Amino acid sequence: MFNKFSFTLFSILFVLVCYAQDTTQQIVLGRKNSANQINKPYVILISADGFRADFAELYDAKNLKALSKKGVSAKYMIPSYPSVTFPNHYSIVTGLYPSHHGLVDNSYIDVPTGAFYNMGNKKMVAEGKWYGGTPLWVLAEQQKMIAASFYWVASEAAIQGIKPTYYYIYNEKTNIETRIKAVKDWLSLSEELRPHFITFYFPQVDHDAHEYGPNDARVGSAVKFVDSSINALQEALASLHLPINYIFVSDHGMAKVDNINTLPIPKAIDTAYFTVPWGDAQLHLYTKDKSKIESTYNALKQDTSITVYQLNETPSHWHYASTDDWHHRLGDLIVVPHFPKIFNLSKSKTSLGKHGFDNHMTEMRASFMAWGPAFKKGITIDGFENVNIYPLVAQILGLTIDETKIDGKFKVLKPILK
Repeated sequence: MFNKFSFTLFSILFVLVCYAQDTTQQIVLGRKNSANQINKPYVILISADGFRADFAELYDAKNLKALSKKGVSAKYMIPSYPSVTFPNHYSIVTGLYPSHHGLVDNSYIDVPTGAFYNMGNKKMVAEGKWYGGTPLWVLAEQQKMIAASFYWVASEAAIQGIKPTYYYIYNEKTNIETRIKAVKDWLSLSEELRPHFITFYFPQVDHDAHEYGPNDARVGSAVKFVDSSINALQEALASLHLPINYIFVSDHGMAKVDNINTLPIPKAIDTAYFTVPWGDAQLHLYTKDKSKIESTYNALKQDTSITVYQLNETPSHWHYASTDDWHHRLGDLIVVPHFPKIFNLSKSKTSLGKHGFDNHMTEMRASFMAWGPAFKKGITIDGFENVNIYPLVAQILGLTIDETKIDGKFKVLKPILK
């Protein structure tokens, strides 16, 4: 009989199974590298969230500095606007600005449907309908090259009906030793089953830089953890004697803000007429009544603590104008605080480190280093936009792309290849 005890036991087992699934490798069966892909090189794309351009020097990331001297380092990499996690990780793997691939912020409204996207909603994050463009793992799989992901934004979603052959549902329970072993296991598979493109992600620097601010010693400890882990990864894979190319990036930088004297939602915004998703370095105002846009805009312009933009007047380097809004997901008005001020839409205390500001701001600069057989040795390049990584990786892997359909250009990073 299915009594109360049985139901309780079933509930416990169900939770345990779900917990196990959360850390278990997901595999799409039935795929193989085609014959013309088997002898291609390998690329491991590594992101350390929030690893600002100067963090390797500031916190003496000895291994990364040594590895980059065997290859290439950039003075900095320019994130896409807004300089937040989800849009930038997806720009890196699609070669598109956020307004073009559709992931315009960590939280936003899809205007045609009225649906609300939130990066904290795991079910929603795994839905392919939110993601435009062709991520590198989809590009590879379309051309019969196996891909794998140990975390990356959108890697759990079926985009154009395709997921990486091997992937993990995002969690922070899996330790680094297990993750390194998984990558080595992938690259130890037979040639037909071995992934040539792999993504790998670290959250630690971002977590600590948010909590304690970018200048805290605990951020230095997180940088050193990433540094030693990447060194352990490449040492573990060295014994395989494969032509592996490593590309180390971050999505954005980090700035110390005034988290004491924060800004509430401006009084000029009447939420009876506007929907305002959460934001701290930027607010999207989605109108419920278009007749209220002009008067609200004019009222907001009188507030000296903020800048308000209509979509026809946003800075050109943001690529955030109405003509860029391919998926109709930008707010009718964009409101940004004057740094170091931030918005705090809740009554709780907010963190000392923030990002999301103008992508040309020095504190928002991201990192880029690369080493391996495809790269020249011992060179440093000037800053560049992160959308240019996409055609670089495609070139190394010998994948065909149409540059007219992306924002990145191969010519930007072509000089760093042998």
